[in-house]
Amino acid sequence: MSIYKLEKSINQEVLAKKASEIIATNIDLVLDQKERCRIALSGGKTPTETYKFLGQEHLAWDRVDVMLGDERWVDSNNELSNTKMLYKTLFDSNFSSKATFHPIITTELSSPQQSADAYEKQLINVCGSNFPVLDLILLGLGDDGHTASLFPYSDSLNVQDKLVLVGKGKGTDRITLSAPLISSANKVIFLVSGASKQNALKRLIDPLENYQRTPAKLINTKNEILILADEEASRFI
Repeated sequence: MSIYKLEKSINQEVLAKKASEIIATNIDLVLDQKERCRIALSGGKTPTETYKFLGQEHLAWDRVDVMLGDERWVDSNNELSNTKMLYKTLFDSNFSSKATFHPIITTELSSPQQSADAYEKQLINVCGSNFPVLDLILLGLGDDGHTASLFPYSDSLNVQDKLVLVGKGKGTDRITLSAPLISSANKVIFLVSGASKQNALKRLIDPLENYQRTPAKLINTKNEILILADEEASRFI
């Protein structure tokens, strides 16, 4: 069973700044020990300000590999694309643009399954292991309890033998890292913001909660999971 550490911030701006500093510190610590740091980042609206702050951090970005935790199966120029969001936030900086970004190839391939298979091979190649272990992964938390693109009561929740899966959420095909791959990361951070996330956050830290209803519960790590939340999301905890 995972151990959670909750750290609260007074508002979204403070949360974004704090999250960027924690991610930067972790990258620095990894690069003190290894030649490269491999991280996976979440999409959506919540982390955008965090990524803008993070992009201004003076890190050895040329030694950082950036992956995505999930991606909608849309063109990379689509407004729903996490890849497009990262280029407009994190990589819109002379510092962080030196990182090596490994986007999920989507509609250039013929099907979501081909995209998932291709990204699995890419992760194996980047990490040099048949079971990649990421140094850090940043996760979001949906108001329905999903994380990455692991959605409540979906077939993907029962898959244990894949690194990358095809998921379906809110009517869109998605490519997502699997729960076993996410759980193997050395550092897992949830970033949670807004009043709409209150119930999902309470369910996440409830030891009796079912992962089928709250897929974020599937993330089960050997190390403590850090939850960074603003006051609105964590008001009743």
